[in-house]
Amino acid sequence: MSRAKHYNKKKTNIISIILLFIFIILLFYSGTKIVIWYMNNQNNKKISDEIAEFVTVDETKEDDEEKYVVDFEKLKEKNSDIVAWLKVNGTNIETTVVKSTNNDYYLTHNFNKEYNSAGWIFADYKNKVDGTDKNLVIYGHNMRDNSMFGSLKWVINEDWYNNEDNKYITLITENETQVYEVFSVYQIEKEDYYITTEFENDKKFEQFVNTIKKRSIKEFDIDVSGSDNILTLSTCANNNKYRVVLHAKKI
Repeated sequence: MSRAKHYNKKKTNIISIILLFIFIILLFYSGTKIVIWYMNNQNNKKISDEIAEFVTVDETKEDDEEKYVVDFEKLKEKNSDIVAWLKVNGTNIETTVVKSTNNDYYLTHNFNKEYNSAGWIFADYKNKVDGTDKNLVIYGHNMRDNSMFGSLKWVINEDWYNNEDNKYITLITENETQVYEVFSVYQIEKEDYYITTEFENDKKFEQFVNTIKKRSIKEFDIDVSGSDNILTLSTCANNNKYRVVLHAKKI
């Protein structure tokens, strides 16, 4: 065998070993990510089950505002950041809402304040969540197992937004039970406009409302005025390029 052939064969073997090594690393990395994802989801499911013990459901009541009783005192013992309990009909969303001093913490921490890539459902830190917010914004990750806000993407499906049972959203705070009526659903590229929480005056708010109403993939024919308050639910889609958004008017 000539030196050139011997060198080329040796070079090929080295490249094969390197590629095999890279493949093993990638396989190990992917496997580790899957295991962590599974463990995070299981941990959050366990927390959700524990939280459910502090929410009493009276099935004899027809209206959601009368059906659910949330023990905020007990929940605050677990996490003082809790500000509300949210239920969105026709989805898997039926859980607590927390609020931090920023919009980053609960992207990577669960209700027990443990590090978790699935995060938790949280309100924008600029909101007061006292019934006075013009636009109360709530976020959650779009999880593949439809936990957190994973099922929020269903709201842009025709079967969801044409179902009359899905038109109302219940948000229970420590002071009141709030009911919202959906008036806009859509998907849009990532932006900050629709999560505006404060407005100079009612006219600016009306302009904002008119813009987000025009974006809706369905005409809900709901009047929203400058004196109203609205709820915005948001989650990511398509590898964080887009946002699935729902807006509802407080009634």
